[in-house]
Amino acid sequence: MKVLLGLGNPGHTFHGTRHNLGFAVIQHLAEQRQVPIDQRLAGIDGRPAVVYGDYTHEGQTVRLAMPLTMMNESGEALRVIEASRDDLLIICDDANLPVGGLRIRAEGGAGGHNGLQSCLEVLGTEQVARLRIGIGTNDMPKHLEDFVLSRFRADERPAITAAIGQAAEACLTWVKEGVAVAMNRYNRSQDPS
Repeated sequence: MKVLLGLGNPGHTFHGTRHNLGFAVIQHLAEQRQVPIDQRLAGIDGRPAVVYGDYTHEGQTVRLAMPLTMMNESGEALRVIEASRDDLLIICDDANLPVGGLRIRAEGGAGGHNGLQSCLEVLGTEQVARLRIGIGTNDMPKHLEDFVLSRFRADERPAITAAIGQAAEACLTWVKEGVAVAMNRYNRSQDPS
């Protein structure tokens, strides 16, 4: 089974914020593939840890998943999904990339992203594929907390909409052809349009 884990904060308050791009990609894929994201798994404390939906592509099960914890505890989803690091792609925002930029890596650190850091800690390794979507701007504030929880400006929305679509395609490429092909095809610093 291949697992696509999109990071974000649950709840309507956070819908459409910069920090929820991982969720946006999973929701885009779910709509494309007509997959209901309605299955839940609870953690050992009984609290819901992840919501997901599965579909089959060319005989391969693909799980579209989103943590139900707050961003900083995203790794809790991995405790119940039990995905192999080789079969896992984590999707998240990145303030170090310009709005609309995509970056796929086979391994590496969290780069200051607390949700990704939580996942790496639970996995006990940095050797896991990740797809980052840029949210950075030229006028980045010193403290990022409010910025990542803000919504995109009107002039940023076309680039973000395009990036979500491209990120979804990159996820499918990763499922079918692996991380190296996805990196070669989709890594870019900003939306070319």
